[in-house]
Amino acid sequence: MAAEPLLEVDGLEVVVRRPGGVVERPVRGVSLSLAAGERVGLVGASGSGKSLTLLAILGLAPEPAAIAGGRVRLAGVDAARVPRFRGGEVGLVLQEAGSALNPVLSVGAQLQETIEAHGVARGVAARRRAAELLAEAALEDAGPLLDAFPHQLSGGQAQRVMIALALAGNPRVLLADEPTTALDAVTRAQILELLVRITDERGLALLLVSHDLGLIARLVHRVLVLDAGRVVESGDTDALLRDPAHPATRRLVEAANRLGGGGRA
Repeated sequence: MAAEPLLEVDGLEVVVRRPGGVVERPVRGVSLSLAAGERVGLVGASGSGKSLTLLAILGLAPEPAAIAGGRVRLAGVDAARVPRFRGGEVGLVLQEAGSALNPVLSVGAQLQETIEAHGVARGVAARRRAAELLAEAALEDAGPLLDAFPHQLSGGQAQRVMIALALAGNPRVLLADEPTTALDAVTRAQILELLVRITDERGLALLLVSHDLGLIARLVHRVLVLDAGRVVESGDTDALLRDPAHPATRRLVEAANRLGGGGRA
């Protein structure tokens, strides 16, 4: 029997209104679900609507984009009625963490602020919890790192801090947008292993946005393929990558095979 869905997205629509009355629809009726402990990949070519779909799930569609329809539910409850839905129940891991982190606040200050905002702990206990989250994100010497600023971090360290921030509210779901962008091959593999370990240990649901089918093949249980804002194909990762049915999926698989990254490691 299939596990009950934890996060459900039904018919998500995003529109962009341009001058002159032109209306674009970069996300068109996207539906998906995630069960606790499940890792699902959302793939597609550049401009297919992957990152915008992820942000829209959290109600963060950037202007001039606006959510025009659809429902998001967590454990059967409408997201608008779930306390601490954004950043609490659902954590977000952004790409290019060095740019996403606040440059004028230390790592510890950013973590402590997030921990306190979600009511997890306060004061000294929040700082202690911040150190624990850095350790969970595989950052050694977490204590000194609390006083470091983003510009003092390597790319891998910054991405691990971003993951720690996403965990700060004790989420049940993680949304990750291209979390290995701009990292070298060794660091990409380490971040991949970290995401697998954390989701397994915590029993989290993970929705991973990526154009990298090699990463997708190694990490997720199911894949959804976006093309022009629509889900055009979905299924078990191995089966879908082995025998893609939709032309958009075939193009992605062929491109990955040419680059040597289309198979499961």
